[in-house]
Amino acid sequence: MSVALMAVGGLVLLSVVLVLVPRSWWGVLASGWPVLAPVAGGVAALAAGVVLWRRDSVEHEVSAAPTPPDRQVQPLRSWVVPVGLAVVGAVTWAAVTWLQGSVPVMGDGVQRAQLRVESIRTGLTIGAAVTAAFALLLAFRRQQLAERTQQATEYDAGEKRVTELYVKAAEQLGSDKAPVRLAGLYALERLAHDNPTHRQSIVEVICAYLRMPYTPTTDEFAPEPDEQSAGGPALAEPTASTGDSGKPAVDSREERQVRLAAQRILARHLRPTTPEGETHPLYWGPEVTLDLSEAVLTDLNFTYCHLHKATFTKAHFTGAARFDGAMFNGAARFNKAIFNGAVRFNGARLNGTAWFNGAKFDGEAWFGGAKFEGTAWFNGAKFDGEVWFGGAKFDGTAHFDGATLAGTAYDGPARAK
Repeated sequence: MSVALMAVGGLVLLSVVLVLVPRSWWGVLASGWPVLAPVAGGVAALAAGVVLWRRDSVEHEVSAAPTPPDRQVQPLRSWVVPVGLAVVGAVTWAAVTWLQGSVPVMGDGVQRAQLRVESIRTGLTIGAAVTAAFALLLAFRRQQLAERTQQATEYDAGEKRVTELYVKAAEQLGSDKAPVRLAGLYALERLAHDNPTHRQSIVEVICAYLRMPYTPTTDEFAPEPDEQSAGGPALAEPTASTGDSGKPAVDSREERQVRLAAQRILARHLRPTTPEGETHPLYWGPEVTLDLSEAVLTDLNFTYCHLHKATFTKAHFTGAARFDGAMFNGAARFNKAIFNGAVRFNGARLNGTAWFNGAKFDGEAWFGGAKFEGTAWFNGAKFDGEVWFGGAKFDGTAHFDGATLAGTAYDGPARAK
């Protein structure tokens, strides 16, 4: 807006100058091409700069996140104003001198005097125009400073609001009530989606929550009321205590639902495309990294997710673990991971090194159609169930030193379950 106002002001001043120049001087001005050519070039450069600035501003990404000031505004030098005044005086003197010297010698004294007066008036008008241009530049700078101050104020306010929401959501994760913890997770999800610069830190908080100690319960669902009244199975006892005898302990079945929600939040923001092949609006970008070392993951579903530097070292997978069609753009670390249920890597693509050293597969392991572009390490892995490698492709070397196989290994076409 400030640049547009500057352009309008310049056009108005130019129009005033053109109106004040006498018609008798148009021929004289037309002959002064050494002056007119630089002026025309400057006007063209100014117009091109305004157009390019507007185009760059339109291309900026629209985001709800606060944006910091784009550049630092240097303080105005003390010599700028005196030099500006000297330039205005020099331009005015040069214009008057040049116009006085170009007065024709023909005609009587009255006409020459009138032309000299008009030349002085025109020179002063040019000086006034230069002064107005200099003042306009100073006003433009003041406007820049005001806009930058406003932008910095809004950025600080936005960062403060984001920090408050972040801290509040993190506090909710420490509550002993499952609904409060769920609210904290979804608040973090919304905060990360609206603020791309904070996504990785929020993902790390969610991963840290999943790395917290947790003991899965065998009673996945509560018994029906009639079963309790008829002497049916009792409810599972909570596995964690709050440390306060006046407060109830954390119910592991409620905690299971909270952890499942955390896993779903990570999964839905790691899929770049929808099932229809279109760009997913909830995708958080390829630079999100996961560190789920020693985490307890229940019924994990990362199918078709794009993972960057995913770490699952010593993770404990209860239930099925699905990585069908997933892409690991960095190293995939599953060293000493425990898979209690079936694990599926059908059609997965591991672009970096795949680490499964010391991993334990208690159930079926499906690697049908998987592509290992880097080195695959399965040293010391233990396969207690059936293993499918049908259609798998190893572009790098595969190491199975010390691996044990208690079930059956299939290297033919992948079988559907």
